Amino acid sequence: MSTPENDADAFDATGTPGEHDAPDALEHGDIQLVGRFVDSSNETFLVELTCGDEQTFAVYKPEAGERPLHDFEPGLYRRERTAYLLSEALGWNLVPRTVIRHDAPFGVGSLQRFIDAEPGEHYFTLYADAPETHEQLRRLAVFDVVANNTDRKSGHVLRDRDGHVWGIDHGLCFAAPLKLRTVIWDFAGDEITPDLVDDVARLVDEVPESIAEQLDDSEVRAIRGRARYVLAAGRLPVDPTGMRYPWPLV
Repeated sequence: MSTPENDADAFDATGTPGEHDAPDALEHGDIQLVGRFVDSSNETFLVELTCGDEQTFAVYKPEAGERPLHDFEPGLYRRERTAYLLSEALGWNLVPRTVIRHDAPFGVGSLQRFIDAEPGEHYFTLYADAPETHEQLRRLAVFDVVANNTDRKSGHVLRDRDGHVWGIDHGLCFAAPLKLRTVIWDFAGDEITPDLVDDVARLVDEVPESIAEQLDDSEVRAIRGRARYVLAAGRLPVDPTGMRYPWPLV
């Protein structure tokens, strides 16, 4: 990530980015660009938000910075918001708070609370070296099945300073056709615990309106279908082809 020199002290003003995440800062705070994430496939920026005496940091993904795709319509930022809404509807707290802002510097896009993650950690390191995270990682694998995540790279799995595991980068989710591509296959075939099944069951009959309004009808029906799969199978899927991985892996 590149950051202007005169913004280098922005992190020090509040201790750590995202530490003071006021409930209304993402929605109403003044937005100041801090830097750009140079390795992102789409234009992605770190921004500082100020709302009264509160400051926080967020990741900003403008629609104007999205690369055209043949299998997803423009507006991937809405899918970022939808992933957060799904995580909240399930009660799983897996996706950092994400809102849509129309008054952002490069136009409409998503703002997601910045996670101050442990450096050098990602899915592969967490699975290998931190068995205490496996329950959270398994739950994230279930989430990706329901969301039909097409791009769960290892670097899209973060652990914050408190040990909480987060999933980020959900712009390529919620397609109607099965497109699951993920690095989280270590739990393939594992039983999905009854509490998680019960959470997903709520989506079988009705998808919350806040989620449905971000997607088309076929994508909403597909969420219900994937929820039915979770209930019927009771286990995480297995990839017999060994090909359902995103690239690059990290």
